[in-house]
Amino acid sequence: MDETFEEHRRLLLGLAYRLLGSMWDAEDVVQEAFLRWLRTDRSQIREPRSYLVTVVSRLALDQLRSARATREAYTGPWLPEPVDGQAFGPLETAEMRDTLSYATLHMMERLSPPERAVFVLREAFDLPYDQVAEILGSPAATCRQWHHRAVAYLARDSERFTAEPSDHAELLTRFLAAAADGDLAALTELLAEDAIAYNDGGGKVRAALRPITGRDDVLAFVTGLLSRYPLQEVHLTQANGEPAIWTVIGGQRQLAAFDVRAGRIHAIFGVLNPDKLTRIRTTACSSPRPRHRTPW
Repeated sequence: MDETFEEHRRLLLGLAYRLLGSMWDAEDVVQEAFLRWLRTDRSQIREPRSYLVTVVSRLALDQLRSARATREAYTGPWLPEPVDGQAFGPLETAEMRDTLSYATLHMMERLSPPERAVFVLREAFDLPYDQVAEILGSPAATCRQWHHRAVAYLARDSERFTAEPSDHAELLTRFLAAAADGDLAALTELLAEDAIAYNDGGGKVRAALRPITGRDDVLAFVTGLLSRYPLQEVHLTQANGEPAIWTVIGGQRQLAAFDVRAGRIHAIFGVLNPDKLTRIRTTACSSPRPRHRTPW
């Protein structure tokens, strides 16, 4: 074991995950960086952390470019792999928490690979533009433009970050109770008018192949699940540093993450693909007991 590399492993894994949205791919990138580190003449490296961040960033950027075509051919919506929020060490700043947020990761999929890389390196790791430019092999002025575009795009949903975890969890508890009671009025109040629901089954389990858009259609989707499938397990848990809902319904495991803004649910991200549920702890934060059936 190399002590210097191990000292930085969790930071590097967090960087790769934020760039890729996949722990499988992030672990591959970090392992490749480790092998390169072992082959490197470390007497020539003055700042190991800076060197390793550069290597991982470049490897992840290459991986992200190749992954885009694969994700476009994915069966149904592709969603990030949910993770334990403590997998990468303490989330010491608001920027580190925000860039790990599930809703943010989902939105970052719409950025170009360089825009995403600049955004993560600047926001989560506070690297100066000169260092970002060196990592990406692009002029600092270009990196500033990429960062500006990424921030402008993501800032459209900046209200998401005003929700306290306790408020987020309380809203999800209300959502569970309303779903359990079949209280359409309460569900309507909790969902934003432009609410959207995504389901990622990856072609391995049954799931909606297209996003469900609009409050009325999301409500119909929820009530349809209520009437068709038996609930076997449901509780609040944590994913990507935020409250989420874990269920087993009709024998199918699912993790649902949420985009909560201004006290309403704007998006529901249902991860059903079993390959994406292996890294998330399912220990309950609390265990609401639905009186009837509930979809999450």
